[in-house]
Parts: sequence; C-alpha cells; structure tokens
Amino acid sequence: MSNLIQKYNIPGPRYTSYPTVPFWDKGEFDLETWKNSVVKSFSESNDTEGISLYIHLPYCEKLCTFCGCHKRITKNHSVELPYIETLLKEWKLYLELFDNKPFIKELHLGGGTPTFFSPDMLKKLIEGIFTHAERAVDFEYSYEAHPNNTTPEHLKTLYDLGFERNSFGVQDYDALVQTTINRIQSFEDVREATYMSRAIGYKSVSHDLIFGLPKQTEESIAKTIELTNELRPDRIAFYSYAHVPWIKGTGQRGYDESDLPSADLKRKMYELGKKLLAENGYLEIGMDHFALPNDNLTLAMNNGLLHRNFMGYTAGKTQLMIGLGMSAISDSWYAFAQNIKSVEEYQEAVNKGVIPVFRGHFLTEVDLVVRRHILNIMCQFETNWEADEMKFEELENCLSRLNEMQDDQLVIIDDNQLSVTEKGRPFVRNICMAFDLRLHANQPSTRIFSMTV
Repeated sequence: MSNLIQKYNIPGPRYTSYPTVPFWDKGEFDLETWKNSVVKSFSESNDTEGISLYIHLPYCEKLCTFCGCHKRITKNHSVELPYIETLLKEWKLYLELFDNKPFIKELHLGGGTPTFFSPDMLKKLIEGIFTHAERAVDFEYSYEAHPNNTTPEHLKTLYDLGFERNSFGVQDYDALVQTTINRIQSFEDVREATYMSRAIGYKSVSHDLIFGLPKQTEESIAKTIELTNELRPDRIAFYSYAHVPWIKGTGQRGYDESDLPSADLKRKMYELGKKLLAENGYLEIGMDHFALPNDNLTLAMNNGLLHRNFMGYTAGKTQLMIGLGMSAISDSWYAFAQNIKSVEEYQEAVNKGVIPVFRGHFLTEVDLVVRRHILNIMCQFETNWEADEMKFEELENCLSRLNEMQDDQLVIIDDNQLSVTEKGRPFVRNICMAFDLRLHANQPSTRIFSMTV
C-alpha cells in the first residue's frame, strides 16, 4: 500500500461539485441567467422532491487552526441579529422568484459555528424561513455544533423546530493535538452533548474526526476512535486533513510543516481508523464517511439513493439547493453560484435588494454527463455508460487514464462499466480525476488542491 500512496498522493479535488470551483467559467456567469436557472429547476422539482437549503453561519469565538471554512472570529454577539435579518432578506429575494411555496426537504446549518448564535436567534431564523415555506415529506434537517457551547436550550430549540440530526466537531481527543490546532474540548463535553441529544429525541448524532493533523499519531487515532465508540454516534465523518495554507492564509500556518505526519503515516492512520471503525460495526459510506447499519445514510447507499453536494453526503437528492449567507454556494443542477465572501459586502448587497452571488458556472451538456459519472463513483463506487446519455466524446481518453489504476487493481473496467475495488476506495479522488475534463484541459500552474492522501 505504501508504494501506491507514493504513486497516487498528488493534489486533487474533493468533488463536492463538478466542475470544481477553480474551473468554473466565471466570465460567462451573470445574475439574470442564474435566476432563470433557479426558476427552471424549482418548477421542475419542487412539487415532486422539494428543495434543499444550506445556511452558512460564519461566526466562531476562537480560530481553530486546522479549519479551511469561511468564518469570522469574534466574541461580539451583537453581530447575531443583523446577520439573521440579512439571511431572511436574502431568502425573500429567492422567494420572489418562485410561483408557489417551496417544500424544504433538506435544511442544514453550517459554519463557522451555528451554535455561536443564541437559541432565540436560531428560532427567529428558522421560523422566518418557514413563514413562506413548508416541510417536504421525509424531510431531514441537521446542523453542525461545537460541544463546548451547545447548551440544552440549543438542542431543545432546534429539535422543536424540526432538526433531528446534529454533528459535533471532535477532530481528536489527544491533548497535544488539541493544543496545536487550538481546538480544546474534553471527552466529557462531547459525551454530555451526545447524551443530551439522544435524551431529547435526536434520531442521528454524528461526530467529525480528522486524520493527518499536526502532532497526531497512530496511538492518538486509536484512542480517539476507542472513546468515540463508547458514545456510539450514528455517523462518523473521518476526514483527511486538508493542508492548504496558501489558500487559507495564516490560520493553517500556526504550526511547522514538520509537525504534519508523512503521507505514508497519514495513510496508516486512515487504514487503522477504517479497520477499527469496521471492527466496531461501522460501514464505509462513500468517501470519508462511516455509519451504523440502521442509519439512513447507510440505507441510502444500499438503495442507490446516496447523493453528494456542497453539504457533503446526503440521504437523498434534490435538484435545487439554495445557499444562504456569506460564501454559501447554491446548485440548480444546471448551474452553481457562490455568494460574496465578506460579511460586510454580503450584507450590503442583500440590503440593496440584490441576490449576493459574485461568481458561478453554467454547466454544459458534457459537464452534466461527467458530473453524473463523478457522482456515481463518489456515491456508489461504480458508474456505467450503457445508456447513450452517459456517453461523451472524451470517454475513451478518460478510461485510458485509468490503465495504471487497473493494473494496480484499484478499478475494474468491463464492457460499459467501471467499479472501484475495495483496494481502490482510498484513491476514489484520483479515480474521479480521470473523468475531470476541465482539470486536464487547464492544468494549474500553482498548487490549488490538497493532497489526495
């Protein structure tokens, strides 16, 4: 395995979208065409499957130096009300495009730290959203939370508003690792938040763990998973740390490069974590995710319904996903659009009555086909091109890029189908890269992606 790691450990996208953001045709993007794309998608899908809503809540009281998210660090909670009011104004701008009430199937609060906001502010936000919207059938609402500042009032308020799944950022329980990444929280705090969630009635509790952090060892990974298993979260995200200080600035330069584990050690951490999670009854879901057999993410993968978007893996697909808030990304299936990344500029645009997108991409017919293949590989570990609508001119070139991976037994290509082997699952990003026409046509001159291992 170590030889394969050395061979395939190259910079590559995580494929929360295709095309990936660096290869969007930003010059072709305009607001009016984006609005038309949203209207088209809404009219095609709202009545049958509903829509998804992602709300970005960017504030954190402390900077976690491993974090690559768009955030604003402050202890000034007077920012809460103006930001909530701006979110509701932005939502109203989208509502004006729709000819009837949206049915919200998926709703996710991300950050930042959503539980930075008080329970009352979160209630104001969600009640405001549903003033002109309804819950879809089989809805799933979730949010990210910090164990240190998530109170019983947070948990109860959000549960009463329809949220039945939450996710706690744990990363690693080792004291040295926590100090290095400036994310200090005790096992006792995580345990209390997890147990309170279950006592209130949450159907699914997730913990986020990261491997490849500075100062991290195989021993700390093993101990973290041992403690995690004591709490038996329904889902576990076991992410590879993305070290991209050239993008995220000073936050990820809070430690020396020599503090990071080597690629070989990092892969050993992943293999160890994967082995321990399997021994504890967790099943691998797509890339980086594990779940208990009865979790609906597992059921979705088994039933071919697993989907991946800017919210990560979800148990179902909606054609339209609206992103609200600073830096949030929306997806109409036919197009992507990202909001302004500065809180002040975002609020200024919304207050002027303008949907605050600043860049995006309209997918071509070929983009849409490639997108389906990459989603299939990411979600089902296989894809096929038996149907004419799954074929495209460059397909043979894409498959030829997989010759070495076939020789290395990472993929099997038979007739009109590709399957990722068990051995190949750690390299699923590399496999998707073979289909990435825009990456191969526009090889970046500087490094813009994290390493695939």
